[in-house]
Amino acid sequence: MDSHKFLLFFSFSLSLFFSPSSSNCGEIEETLPPVTLEIQNKYAVVDNGFVQVSITIPEGFVAGIQYSGIPNLLEVLNDESDRGYWDLVWSNEATTRKKGNFDRMEGTSFKVVVHNEEEIQLSFSRTWNSSSLVPLNIDKRFVVNRGSSGFYTYAIYEHLKEWPPFNLHNTRAAFKLRKDKFNYMAISEKRQRYMPLPDDRLEGRGEVLAYPEAVLLLNPIEPQFKGEVDDKYQYACESINNSVHGWISNDISAVGFWLITPSFEFRSGGPLKQFLTSHVGPTCLSVFHSTHYVGAEMTMEFGANEAWKKVYGPVFIYLNSDLDAALLWEDAKRQVVKEVESWPYHFIASQDFPPSDQRGILYGRLLVLDRHISNDKIFAKGAHIGLAAPGDVGSWQTESKAYQFWTRTDEEGNFNITNIRPASYDLYAWVPGFIGDYKYHTVLHISPGTNFCIGDVVYEPPRNGTTLWEIGIPNRTAAEFYVPDPNPLYINKLYLNHTERFRQYGLWERYSELYPYGDLNFTVGNSDYTQDWFFAQVPRKNSNNNSRYEGTTWQIKFKLDTVDKSGIYTLRLALATANVADLEYWRLEILERTIQ
Repeated sequence: MDSHKFLLFFSFSLSLFFSPSSSNCGEIEETLPPVTLEIQNKYAVVDNGFVQVSITIPEGFVAGIQYSGIPNLLEVLNDESDRGYWDLVWSNEATTRKKGNFDRMEGTSFKVVVHNEEEIQLSFSRTWNSSSLVPLNIDKRFVVNRGSSGFYTYAIYEHLKEWPPFNLHNTRAAFKLRKDKFNYMAISEKRQRYMPLPDDRLEGRGEVLAYPEAVLLLNPIEPQFKGEVDDKYQYACESINNSVHGWISNDISAVGFWLITPSFEFRSGGPLKQFLTSHVGPTCLSVFHSTHYVGAEMTMEFGANEAWKKVYGPVFIYLNSDLDAALLWEDAKRQVVKEVESWPYHFIASQDFPPSDQRGILYGRLLVLDRHISNDKIFAKGAHIGLAAPGDVGSWQTESKAYQFWTRTDEEGNFNITNIRPASYDLYAWVPGFIGDYKYHTVLHISPGTNFCIGDVVYEPPRNGTTLWEIGIPNRTAAEFYVPDPNPLYINKLYLNHTERFRQYGLWERYSELYPYGDLNFTVGNSDYTQDWFFAQVPRKNSNNNSRYEGTTWQIKFKLDTVDKSGIYTLRLALATANVADLEYWRLEILERTIQ
């Protein structure tokens, strides 16, 4: 199918797709085949008439997914341990933050948790008993329901109080699809494209750039990708927007493979934390915890005498098919709505996953009081507000061990946080357009069945007086600043003329080209931050050694008609993000002029 026509078709909302998992017709439900389980020598094979899933015993690796006449959607060229699996990265030195050990979390024990015509739920677990393994009890679960076009997976991690300290850096579920079938990737409405092959990244076809994940495609199998950069980080997504992504195989009858996350309560770092999604492989990821984009501060450090338990997931692997591939994305989005409406799932057979009647609700209204704007409280519309573990103001951004529950306020600042797990939380918020973070003054204790109205809560942004000038907008992004065009030698065609053009590779080097001899100077009142303020403060290549970089110093010039020399002037900074970077110092120079 021509790629231009494919993208055009995606704009239509008409769908003739039938999803067996979403049918509400009782007569159809009665005719749906039951879920069956066959225990073979090496595999547990679950079949509901629509999808057949084969999982290795006792490791818990998804070796095969049969659907829509395709014997296996997963990459048959890979070892069975490298098709569908959970993994984590950990280190056994709690005093350091250095990454160390990669673990595919092989199970050593297999158990059938639920077995009836409506549901099969399987457990693949491992109990810690060796210093060479991560000190966790791990229970991986897989669920197949009657009439469901897909399957669910979740895992329970547990660290007992008497066990050794350790660090947890990353954990995820990964699925590697057949490269001979899946070539079209969709992450969001505007982030969809045909993708290169993993072979195109190999030596002789691709050239590794500044880091191993970024490869310039020099001699790809399909010439249309020649000259592009492939980099998995270009397809990262904020947690709040990361509800569905996946791949489409465009054979005679197109097949979609989608990873749906109905809640991000179990992810770390709050709603704006970025996670990897899908990338060349074709690979489809559900990342639950990661140090990417924040760095070592996101490391989960477990000390001595620290007990911990957490449920990651469930996430839904959803499969669909149609003669018209363009309809599959629209159907996947509709399935997201159905999964969200079903959350928390009633069929999860674990006391560690509380059902809806054992969870709580918190609602109220968020207002802003900024007397330099108005003496009256104003509605905090469009604010992010949520519950996270008790901590300092803004600590939710690096909090990883507990659960978080977030929502957005409406036009009048009203909020309604639902399906809250019983625990103690702080209430946090931030309001676009206002600098700083809000934290409620009292820890909130949510018990089973809580339905609590907190009333009006008021955020007073930090102020030391009237704002003299402001560059940009305190909205947790750098989108309003100047994002340069990419180097024509290093482009990803998806992000040409795109709202997320900042994801292009190598934009940091454009700064050196724009300012080859001196750094950025911004004059308040004359300069325009959309054109004159580079979107990221980056180092510059050393003019004598292109492999070395040196720090940059930016200047902001502003004029005050009068200055109170005995007064205090406060400079406030809002950093959109920083990773492996330091802001060294700020210096204020006042130039006095004598008026004759």
